[in-house]
Amino acid sequence: MKSFFQAFFGSFLAHVLVIGLAIILLFAMAASMGPKPPMVPDKAVLVFDLNRALPDGVGEVAPAEALQKALQGGSLSQYTPLPSLIKALERAATDPHVSGLFITGNLSGAGAAALLELKQALNIFKEKKPVISYNQIWGRGELYLCSGLGTMYINPFGNVEVVAPSAKLMFFSNAFKKYGIDVQVTKVGKYKSAVEPYIQDKMSPENAEQIKGYLGEIWDGLKAEIAKGRGIDSGDVQRLANTKLVMNVAESIDAKLVDKPAYYDEVLDELKKLAGKESGTKEFPQIDIDTYAKVPGAMQKGRNRIAVVVAEGEIVDGDGGPSQIGGDGLARELRDLRMNKNVKAVVMRVNSPGGSAMASDVILREVIALKNAGKPVVVSMGNVAASGGYWISSAADYIFAEPVTITGSIGVFGLLPNVQKFANDHGITFDSVDLGDMSFNLLYEPLKPKALDRVQAMVDNIYDIFLENVSKGRNIEKSKVNEIAQGRVWAGRKALELKLVDALGGLQDAVKKAAELAKIEGDYRVDTPGAPQTTFERLMKMMGGGEKRKLTKAGAFDKAKNELEEALLRLRSLNDPNGVYALAPIGVTR
Repeated sequence: MKSFFQAFFGSFLAHVLVIGLAIILLFAMAASMGPKPPMVPDKAVLVFDLNRALPDGVGEVAPAEALQKALQGGSLSQYTPLPSLIKALERAATDPHVSGLFITGNLSGAGAAALLELKQALNIFKEKKPVISYNQIWGRGELYLCSGLGTMYINPFGNVEVVAPSAKLMFFSNAFKKYGIDVQVTKVGKYKSAVEPYIQDKMSPENAEQIKGYLGEIWDGLKAEIAKGRGIDSGDVQRLANTKLVMNVAESIDAKLVDKPAYYDEVLDELKKLAGKESGTKEFPQIDIDTYAKVPGAMQKGRNRIAVVVAEGEIVDGDGGPSQIGGDGLARELRDLRMNKNVKAVVMRVNSPGGSAMASDVILREVIALKNAGKPVVVSMGNVAASGGYWISSAADYIFAEPVTITGSIGVFGLLPNVQKFANDHGITFDSVDLGDMSFNLLYEPLKPKALDRVQAMVDNIYDIFLENVSKGRNIEKSKVNEIAQGRVWAGRKALELKLVDALGGLQDAVKKAAELAKIEGDYRVDTPGAPQTTFERLMKMMGGGEKRKLTKAGAFDKAKNELEEALLRLRSLNDPNGVYALAPIGVTR
């Protein structure tokens, strides 16, 4: 009987190994036989659908999800990163196979700094080739991007929305009280308002002041670009925003916001002409920008590398997850670059409102180690690089920000929740034996005054460390840093005046500066975030990921659901071991 079981399990194990190897071989063959690099048809129209977000990097998902999707024949939704879109536009501007650009669709959750960088790339394209844009509904973001590029068409049944930016914050204080959840807060900085949603039912005057300040700078930039592109005055844009809200076709044309009414089939006829086809032709050569971004470009020469690292999302302790920066994960990535002899400089693209103070300091240590190893670090700030996002940037050799980048917010807070009342209201009570004056169970009881004082002292100390880091990194007296800190948020242009950043510019400016600081002679390679890979490609790397998909336009209920989910995700991101955070206020990332 014993020999029978041995034979049985031996045979079973052999079958498992064979099946496992067959699966691996299957995926390897599928990956190797995957889609060939796309080709660009002659006289193709480049199609840019704006129904997308504009992330700086490619998000990651678990290998298990990639495997499940692959087996089901599905794909993982993912957006082409902004750097890849910009690179694609710059290449298409001189590509003899591309005849022009068609822009359509409505943006989803794009930040002001991302729009500015994209607009700059579109302006470069329009100097070389024609641009046609079309929409049923034109919003503020689409007007900003397409004004001044070429003919702007609107559906005869469409409308134009000119709405000034606003910040609508969500407050949980009354809900917490209703359910018996108590929150104790310790903080430093009168403008450090990230804790307000948990303890108040409206924003403080200081928070309203800073939000009005940076939103004003963003709005001024949007108005100026729309006015310049449409040949009107910036004051006209403000007047329309104050009085019209939504304009029909006749009103929008009279206001010079768009050019002509046209149905989609009429616009297609214009695109066919652009591609050298007759209007009655069924099809015309075209390629969407996500596919074009995957077309192989010219091979970069040189062994020397400038690595671009994307730090996007809230900063959390550990390796992090989707839409998060893991302190350990990013530190490991930076450490690998430090050990790579071919990497001569690092550009860190930061798009983060901050988060865990401990995780931020773990990342900062690796930035300093890179510098000490003789490898310059240049930071390119995206939509937001505030609080912990500024913490990890402060030691860089050089910092670029866009005029509308949200930065600063140099301050920290502690957030200590407990559910004692909630438990009591549901018949759950607690009793304890304490062997010290400060013994407590954080989740089930509030801190005693003495303990709360000690937590405040720890927060004060971390704030002092933050000030010290900024003082050393930016070569500013610590007392001066304290004056401009206090948790206050600044727009990029003001941050330049305060010497929190070195120059205004985008990712490409940062790469050029990194090459200059590294004193690289001759050709060099730039490793930037690429276009999303196929499900099989991601799976074979055991990293997850996926392919693009076209968004269904979000309605009002979808937007409300997304905002609530975002708020709940923010709560889950509060995982600092010490409960202390360098996190910018909710709402400043848009």
